[in-house]
Amino acid sequence: MKLVSLSSLSETDVHAIWALIDMPQRPTEAHVAWSFEGNGIRTRATFIRAFRELGMQFTELPNLLKTHERVIDLAGYLDPLFDLYVIRNADHERLEAFAKASSRPVINAMSASGHPCEVLTDAFYLNSRFSNLKHVRICLWGPTTNVFRSWHELATVLGINLIQVCEARFHEQHPSVEFLSKVPSHADVVITDSWPNGVDHSALALSSQHLTLMGSPALLPTPPFTIGREVLLDPVAYQGFVGYEQKKLLIPVQKAILRYATGA
Repeated sequence: MKLVSLSSLSETDVHAIWALIDMPQRPTEAHVAWSFEGNGIRTRATFIRAFRELGMQFTELPNLLKTHERVIDLAGYLDPLFDLYVIRNADHERLEAFAKASSRPVINAMSASGHPCEVLTDAFYLNSRFSNLKHVRICLWGPTTNVFRSWHELATVLGINLIQVCEARFHEQHPSVEFLSKVPSHADVVITDSWPNGVDHSALALSSQHLTLMGSPALLPTPPFTIGREVLLDPVAYQGFVGYEQKKLLIPVQKAILRYATGA
């Protein structure tokens, strides 16, 4: 299995990954090539924990995809050494090209176009909390980001519908997403993400008044969040904040993704 974007999965794949979370794990000695661009504090920490708890041997290859070497050559030389790649790299097209060139599973730990592991974790939490994700009214708040792009992809895979609130200039055409320029009358959960570079001011930064108008839904801000930019309130002070404890699920979900990718 290659997980470069959520659109590469089927609904069966998603539920099979989630099912592994509660299944006893078997130790594996798989060798992982690990390349991580940027800080990504939570994703880095939880993946390293996941590798260790699964008994995987991991070797860090800094800036794996920053070289000018052809991806076919990188994969050709490295595939005999490793069973799996976990890569965080902004250049999604190069990451995708490497995944196609490699005969090994490749997991996207974040790119400029998607954050599949984060979204699979948040979706698992919501599916567990509300019993069935298809019955949850999920509101994405703000312009489309890599996190929201992964939500769009997951919505198509699972056959769910999303609403996304942002200024009209950021609206897109998507079969599973209803774009709005005003506050909806109801939402079960509101998800925010750091705004893209270049978006400095918006009339639709999330406020406590917006949340009240939606019926005081759960608030799941994708970290790191910036108070005064995408959110005007302090999420931690909001009674519906879904935060610190929920992100501990990154470890079991990432372990499940690694197990599914390697067949462990």
